[in-house]
Amino acid sequence: MVNMDSTTVRKTERRAEPISADPPAVRVRDLRQSYGSFEAVKGVSFDIAPGELFALLGTNGAGKTTTIETLEGFRRPAGGEVRVLGADPYNQPPELCDRVNGVLQQSGVFGELTVAETIQLGADLAANPRNTAEIIDMIGLTDKVKVQVRQLSGGQKRRLDLGLAVLTRPEVLFLDEPTTGMDPEGRRDTWEVIETLTSEGTAILLTTHYLEEAERLADRLAIMHRGEIRVEGELHDVLVGWGDRIGFQLPEDVPVTDLPDLPNSTFELRGRRNVTWCEYTVGGTDTLGRAQQALTPLATWAQSENVRLARLEVRSASLEDVFLSIAADDLSQL
Repeated sequence: MVNMDSTTVRKTERRAEPISADPPAVRVRDLRQSYGSFEAVKGVSFDIAPGELFALLGTNGAGKTTTIETLEGFRRPAGGEVRVLGADPYNQPPELCDRVNGVLQQSGVFGELTVAETIQLGADLAANPRNTAEIIDMIGLTDKVKVQVRQLSGGQKRRLDLGLAVLTRPEVLFLDEPTTGMDPEGRRDTWEVIETLTSEGTAILLTTHYLEEAERLADRLAIMHRGEIRVEGELHDVLVGWGDRIGFQLPEDVPVTDLPDLPNSTFELRGRRNVTWCEYTVGGTDTLGRAQQALTPLATWAQSENVRLARLEVRSASLEDVFLSIAADDLSQL
């Protein structure tokens, strides 16, 4: 697989520079898609620049797969406009065939062929393929070259799918849950391959249910829910906007009504590993100092009341916090 240290360096160097000012590789404006009377995608808009990875996240049924299938050319938009490398992708026009590829949720390879035969067939059909031995090494299937595809594990098949997509040197790559079924090692190896592609200038649209995957790879991300984008931006900006967290285990002898109010904070209780967990969400414009400003009166209160704040933690919001908050807010409106 790709060397991890060199990949990390390339990724850091790429992100130290501004995203390309060239026209976007992918452009989506007010995209709408319907199934009969049900509107699955409700006016979605975003761009993806060359060399950028855009993660499209969301709950089940949020409209992610419908959006990516439209960009892949399998569906005509019911409304709005999509462009991939400046062209309408519907029906996969010839000018895009050699420049765009993807890893779909369902594989289309032949189970009777070996790994080597499958890669070679892909190379024979590509206009300017990468070296087949390079691809097999890149996806970590060197010891499986003579094994029939149907004998591979689910994670190994996903590696093969990625190899076939990378083989064609795509300028735009769609990855629809590419690491499903992989073990942790395979997932991290795949991340290295993806980082190498973006460092080479490939524009990537990623959908995934693994939030740590989006945190690791995404230059920008969006979270969809019920057909709409609820939040979009760079990871840091998204997380900052959802506040910091101060949490601790509620002592058994402390009533909830005795807990202090903290500046610019909201408060909630929830069960966590058979204990009652208290968590303050701290907002405010002072993103660097707001958690400390809230923590000071909490510590003062605990000392004056002789309260032990067991398992005290202070952290920034996580992508999981944002994701769950969006879903919970939607449920509260039902």
